[in-house]
Amino acid sequence: MKIGYIRVSTAEQNTIRQEILLKELSVDELFIDKASGKNTDRPELKRMLTYVRQGDTVIVESISRFARNTRDLLDLISQLTAKQVEFISKKEAIDTTTPTGRFMLTIFGAVAELEREYILQRQNEGIAIAKELGKYKGRKPICHPEFEKVVTIWKSGNMTAVEAMRRLNMKPSTFYRKVRESNS
Repeated sequence: MKIGYIRVSTAEQNTIRQEILLKELSVDELFIDKASGKNTDRPELKRMLTYVRQGDTVIVESISRFARNTRDLLDLISQLTAKQVEFISKKEAIDTTTPTGRFMLTIFGAVAELEREYILQRQNEGIAIAKELGKYKGRKPICHPEFEKVVTIWKSGNMTAVEAMRRLNMKPSTFYRKVRESNS
């Protein structure tokens, strides 16, 4: 069975280009994640890894859609190999059914990781220059009009911290940091 896996980084990004390619390759099942590739904690990726069976082939448009670093890539391929599932990346023409394909997978994974490191390095250099010029303001703070009201209810014991975070759509680190800042 041919299994397609698609990933874009955000919900706003479009998957059509990848979908067309995989449909042209006659995939039987398609898994689509709209999440960062910074790690392998992606719901559809996990579902796909559980779904695949011996003899299946996982097909992706490119390695960068599957994993962002060599360690994650090789770990994912190891999981597939343990289930006797093959892997094909169309862009890099990698096919793990061959020794050359497995070797090339390792090389391309390292190159993809290096490219990502260069992007982050250039981004940090750009931010440093913008800061020197006084043009970098950082990420804009998120304004929650109901923050004080929700925190007051939470502090009075009439709401759990988890419920307060859910209402404000905040992660624990953000919630507690903003509580500390409001007490200052």
